Amino acid sequence: MLAVALSLGYFMYLFMGAMMFQILEKPAETSTRDQFQVAKLSFLQNYTCLDVKALEQFVQIIMEAWEKGLNPKGNATNPSNWDFSNSFFFAGTVITTIGYGNLYPSTVAGQVFCVFYALFGIPLNVAFLNLIGKGLNAHLLALGRCAQEPEGSGIMKIMMMAVYLTTGSLLFLVFPPMIFSYVEGWSYGEGFYFAFITLSTIGFGDYVLGTDPNKHYISIYRSLAALWIIFGLAWLALVFNLLADLVEKLIHLKSHRNQTIREDNAVQKCEDHPGQTRVQK
Repeated sequence: MLAVALSLGYFMYLFMGAMMFQILEKPAETSTRDQFQVAKLSFLQNYTCLDVKALEQFVQIIMEAWEKGLNPKGNATNPSNWDFSNSFFFAGTVITTIGYGNLYPSTVAGQVFCVFYALFGIPLNVAFLNLIGKGLNAHLLALGRCAQEPEGSGIMKIMMMAVYLTTGSLLFLVFPPMIFSYVEGWSYGEGFYFAFITLSTIGFGDYVLGTDPNKHYISIYRSLAALWIIFGLAWLALVFNLLADLVEKLIHLKSHRNQTIREDNAVQKCEDHPGQTRVQK
């Protein structure tokens, strides 16, 4: 019963998400496509020396450069995408399975190395995050034992849990977007969106740190961001586990309550219509 309820809830949640994303994003996509076509036609009218075919070839070149991780803006003096700091950041996105998609190996040797690096790095990352998670979870277990003692109370457990969640939220989801807003020029909402999408390993790639060619970043900026990602992943994974346990307990509680109601109704029915049993010898 629990598995059926969880499966139905899971697929209903996916279905609801698909509908909402279509409703919210499709009109904007259509508007952007129309604006692009108008801008392209206007460009051709202003520069009559170009024809449609030449413009399409130029757009294709820009798209290929973008797909390979090169920003078409700026010039050849833009910082390298593969200096040590950026490479360290990329390595972190590989083993954490975030994979923004804006940067990837373009050489055969790099692709082969990436496969084997991920093959051994992902299990290592899971083990490391589990180690961090166990350290964080140890405090929660100690908190649970404290709450179970005679002098402990459920209120104390709830308060300590709230402190844990609040502290982690401040360190990984509230303060970092302020830094991203200042350095990257994003709004706070965009910074928070990037932080959550990153730490949840969704990694769309629409917002990525340190990619604006018009900005000068310190050399260790993305390396520090990679460390933030690693420890933030461990914290958010533990939060997700707590939420998953809560959902399972709620479903189990509801299932148990329904079963208890059915049993009570059956007992009440037997009491309302008692049967006479005779035993003959």
